[in-house]
Amino acid sequence: MHIGALIFPTDRTIRPDTLARALEERGYESFWVAEHTHIPLSRQTPYPGGGELPDMYWRTMDPFVALTAAAVATTTLKVGTGIALVNQHHPINSAKQAASIDHLSSGRFLYGVGVGWNADEMSHHGTDPAKRRTIARERILATKALWTEEAAAFDGDHVQFSPSASYPKPVQTPHPPIIMGGGGGPVTFRHIVEYCDGWMPIHGRTDPLEKLPLLREMAEEGGRDPGSIEIGIYGCPMRAAEVEQYRDAGVDRVVFWLPAEDESTVMSAVEHGASLIG
Repeated sequence: MHIGALIFPTDRTIRPDTLARALEERGYESFWVAEHTHIPLSRQTPYPGGGELPDMYWRTMDPFVALTAAAVATTTLKVGTGIALVNQHHPINSAKQAASIDHLSSGRFLYGVGVGWNADEMSHHGTDPAKRRTIARERILATKALWTEEAAAFDGDHVQFSPSASYPKPVQTPHPPIIMGGGGGPVTFRHIVEYCDGWMPIHGRTDPLEKLPLLREMAEEGGRDPGSIEIGIYGCPMRAAEVEQYRDAGVDRVVFWLPAEDESTVMSAVEHGASLIG
């Protein structure tokens, strides 16, 4: 089982290139960064974690810029969006950004994607929150077309563009893994089976292991090998019991959540997490 680490990269915490080097040196498999483009001051959407919205949500760097810094500072560490809010990016732009990182990293990019929770934020980007899943589906399918076709076109309800060239193409074939976040359920699983390579739910809100039988059942019904869907856990606690539980369940990856605090605090967590890599 692979072990990665994630952080909200902000202007007040450790630099992403510095952190990436430290993770690679200590044997971590991957480095993930969260995303929020901005926080509307008139926000009405409650924070899913309860209480006030933490400071790191207000100050998050652009994930593609942060991962570029991480990619060029390392040689083997995989770098991933955890998660990219695809409803807040036009696929023509995000496809090029992601492919560029895959190119610069020599094929180490992981495209973690999600539909988002902050309705006010996505509304500023012109996305109807009530349609966020169907819009995300089209944007991801359009991204795959731009990655894999020499003359990509898309004619959907929410995304349209005529035959177009988009370079560079990703190094990975057929494309970087697309890993869906989210709590999981029939709708999410239907999308994963159709166009994703993995599922990475958040630890703690529900028990992801209890939902795996449904995902596997839906994969089989959709004519897909359940083993082709990678399972990761976002925000796994840095405790041996949880790590071993997920390892025993056949989970492919767990990702520890690092604090978006001063460099010494982050590095202390990195060291503790490294002690669980084995």
